[in-house]
Amino acid sequence: MERFETVSDETIRQGGCTDIYFVRTEETLRREHMNPLVSMEVTASALPDSWAIFCGLSDVIALLEGLPVNVDAMPEGTIFFKEEPVLRISGKYLDFCRYETTILGFLCHASGIASGAAHITRAAQGRPVYSFGSRRQHPALARMIERAAWIGGADGVSNTCAPEGLPVVGTMPHAFVMCYEKPEDAWRSFDRHAPKEVPRIMLCDTYCDEKAESLRAAECGAAAVRLDTPRSRRGNMRSIIEEVRWELDAHGFTGVKIFLSGGVTREDVILYRDIVDAFGVGGAIANAPVIDFGMDIVELEGTPKAKRGKRSGVKQVYELPGGDHRILPVMQAAPEGGKPLIIPCIRNGTRMKECDLQAARERVLRRLPGLSFP
Repeated sequence: MERFETVSDETIRQGGCTDIYFVRTEETLRREHMNPLVSMEVTASALPDSWAIFCGLSDVIALLEGLPVNVDAMPEGTIFFKEEPVLRISGKYLDFCRYETTILGFLCHASGIASGAAHITRAAQGRPVYSFGSRRQHPALARMIERAAWIGGADGVSNTCAPEGLPVVGTMPHAFVMCYEKPEDAWRSFDRHAPKEVPRIMLCDTYCDEKAESLRAAECGAAAVRLDTPRSRRGNMRSIIEEVRWELDAHGFTGVKIFLSGGVTREDVILYRDIVDAFGVGGAIANAPVIDFGMDIVELEGTPKAKRGKRSGVKQVYELPGGDHRILPVMQAAPEGGKPLIIPCIRNGTRMKECDLQAARERVLRRLPGLSFP
């Protein structure tokens, strides 16, 4: 048994983490000697916003590699819209039936986080956004959360379990400041001992007025001041930020930046992006709404077939030169200039290519400027 209330990799890999009705489906079909050849597509009939980011494919490939199935999917980091198939699995149904729960869990959660990060990054209009939300989720998920946030465009992440190569950022919590008699003592201690490459971003709202602590931090050599004001004490947050900016500038600290964290939402980013230099975002990324994917049969024994509300037949999604998408039956000719987005990932159990984390992120950042935002 696991020490914590989590499911082991081996249990997931063996299909032991599933909805019970898939187990009962397997038992019944086996007794009836039925195992049809199917193609199943993953789609979202609705999205939290007008567009979303596809993420979580790397885990799906790791799960299904070695099984006698074919998998085709959009690359991670692809922008997609509602009703578009993002992934397709073809094979004998009983070879992957019980994995549906896990596949959807991987894709729904990671795509939701990546999409949340992308929408906030888009709204920030070039202001850096950092993922501070791994503490809002189970620690077993920290690596996935930071990976998805990075793919979605976050400029850095806070958790030490982030994938290798991601910039891990953060300076001090309130508890650190409170370990000293005065905030100045904490800031100076941090400056003496933190690695040189770590920016001197000082937390400036522990005990008193933000502008007073910000001025004192600037006098101690702060490169930036972080405002993490509790919502119960915020009042007019814009007025607080403007006062901090005014006093810093009035006292000659025009180069000291303002970093806002503490329950920051997309709406906050929009409201303050003209006066805040960077944002630390927690729950709005880590707890972003999941993408409500479903996984449905679209072809049975080579014949198009679908349940009510779904379109039958295997499909391809094309990206047109202007950035729009078009869904067509896979056997239909591609539209002029259309780029097929669904590509082979697994062929008869053999992985076709690796999921490139950096390429996925660049895919998002390349498309973001042309996408809608509030």
